Amino acid sequence: MDQISLGSSDLEILAELRRRDYARLDRDRQVYLDYTGAGLYADSQIRAHLALLEGAVFGNPHSRNPTSKVTTELVENTRRKVLEYFRAAPDEYAAIFTANASTALKLVGESYPFGEGDHFLLTFDNHNSVNGIREFARRRKAGVTYVPLQLPEMRVEEDTLKHSLNELARAGGHNLFAYPAQSNFSGVQHPLEWIGQAQERGWDVLLDAAAFVPTNRLDLSQCKPDFVCLSFYKMFGYPTGIGCLLARLESLTKLHRPWFSGGTITVASVQGDRFFLAEGSSAFEDGTLDYLSIPAVEIGLRHLERVGLDRIKANCQNLSQWLIGELLALRHSNGRQLTRLYGPASVEMRGGTVTVNFYDRLDRVISHLRVEDEAARRGISLRTGCFCNPGGGELALGLSKTELIGCFSQPEVELKHSFTVDDFQMCVDGKSTGAVRVSVGIASNFADVQKFVEFAREFLS
Repeated sequence: MDQISLGSSDLEILAELRRRDYARLDRDRQVYLDYTGAGLYADSQIRAHLALLEGAVFGNPHSRNPTSKVTTELVENTRRKVLEYFRAAPDEYAAIFTANASTALKLVGESYPFGEGDHFLLTFDNHNSVNGIREFARRRKAGVTYVPLQLPEMRVEEDTLKHSLNELARAGGHNLFAYPAQSNFSGVQHPLEWIGQAQERGWDVLLDAAAFVPTNRLDLSQCKPDFVCLSFYKMFGYPTGIGCLLARLESLTKLHRPWFSGGTITVASVQGDRFFLAEGSSAFEDGTLDYLSIPAVEIGLRHLERVGLDRIKANCQNLSQWLIGELLALRHSNGRQLTRLYGPASVEMRGGTVTVNFYDRLDRVISHLRVEDEAARRGISLRTGCFCNPGGGELALGLSKTELIGCFSQPEVELKHSFTVDDFQMCVDGKSTGAVRVSVGIASNFADVQKFVEFAREFLS
């Protein structure tokens, strides 16, 4: 594997960034390795937002009074900055503020005009918030098809994808293809070229960019998905509770909301029994926006620009490459490997997410929950489980369709209409029901991944 180079000046900039804006990590002896779960905010972001709040009076933007006008201007400035950051032309894309990426996905799912004969196509490798759209499709009698992954790299079977794109789209119908730019399970990055290929075949494309954009440039002047979802806290930690749906204006006109609320209409009448939706982004922003937090999004985007996305990406690739090599080299005294990697061993077309399971010298899986507990005692923050990505998890962990159907059709499950983690573990006795995920990001350094490898060595025998 080729080493990705970072110049000495780049390394100095990143080291100073850690000392200046993320000093609490080393002060509190925290090893933070859960950037796919949440980014970390910089101290300078908080100071800038506090100064903004202290410097003026802000009112509800649903008015034309002086404090409302100030707020409206800040919100719209942030909206413009979001479009600028993703190089999305304002006459081509709308930036719709949501609570998070999941809410953005729900907006598309509930509003997309699925009908009988239409199709929803998605990859096995998807977050549950994307998987959930299948329920909207099925209720409207649209078909649902999953495109499988190939082991060991957990990449999509491209021949199967091309076949599905060619054969499943109904001419003149409403067909939606959804996939993640980067897997939140394995770190695999799926080609952005699929967007244009799908659109040429009559598909609208929904791109889940939540795990991709914290360390990669998404340039919407080059690739033009119909819908993009993301959460800003995953990019720069603060504010939480603000996400975005970036939608092509021509695609936005296809969406039909199943309800209306405050903020989404121009006029609604009780006695006249009518309502008229607002145009553009306003029709999709329910109620009053989190107008005090939205300006912090612009502060966060400018922070990423100052640090440099290419610099962040190169650092994460370097750390991931070293970490993967070290983990795969760990062997018990009898020669058996300590870890099994899910996803590619190369950093080509992969992000800074490394997912493994630990095995003892007899090749028995060590519970991911035990690994998490032991890591927590050493001040290491990581994540375990299937990370709300059941398709990726089922494939990686070797859980078959037959096993899973058997699990969910047990009489006791049918009786109580629920299913717990304990139920799941009993169903697949002897197999792991989760994995260990470590992920690096803007403030990560070599000491962080080195400490995780030292921790992993403690499981050797």
